[in-house]
Amino acid sequence: MRIGIVSDSHGKDGRLSQAVSLLLDCRVDTIVHCGDVGSRSCVKLLGQAPVPAYLVAGNMDHNVQALARAAAECGVLFSSEVIGVRLAEDVYLVATHGHDVNVLGELILDGQFPYVCHGHTHRPRDDRFGRTRVINPGALHGTAIYTVAVLDTGTDSLEVISLDDAERRRRAVASAAGARAK
Repeated sequence: MRIGIVSDSHGKDGRLSQAVSLLLDCRVDTIVHCGDVGSRSCVKLLGQAPVPAYLVAGNMDHNVQALARAAAECGVLFSSEVIGVRLAEDVYLVATHGHDVNVLGELILDGQFPYVCHGHTHRPRDDRFGRTRVINPGALHGTAIYTVAVLDTGTDSLEVISLDDAERRRRAVASAAGARAK
């Protein structure tokens, strides 16, 4: 399964739209947002994706009930603290925002989940603790470089992609295609 992971959009719906488009170009099967989504319009953007979307609330998501209603209205699976994505029978990727270090620590140290995803720090992370891989995709706000991640659970590979690099690649491909057409 290919999972697109984003975090900390903080209501920046244009940037989240760009990130979702990039993840869909990467042929993800599902999208996980690790919190601080920041607005109902961002929740609706996740719901417009043609793949399942999962969202967990973050510490800056102050109106959790409104976000939960928006998620329910547009088919986004939502949790206020921890959300799980089923990978196989009794095998889950879990996501939490990461601001509650006790919750994050328990998920990691428990060892029952192969993947624990979080946001909050606005910095990409890829660490292993025993059989648990801990992933932070970075952030779409409040950082010098906006990043997302693509996890392939079949190959256990992770790619962190900057939105700027993705846009440069798209322009280069379009330019090369235009040159071949002449």
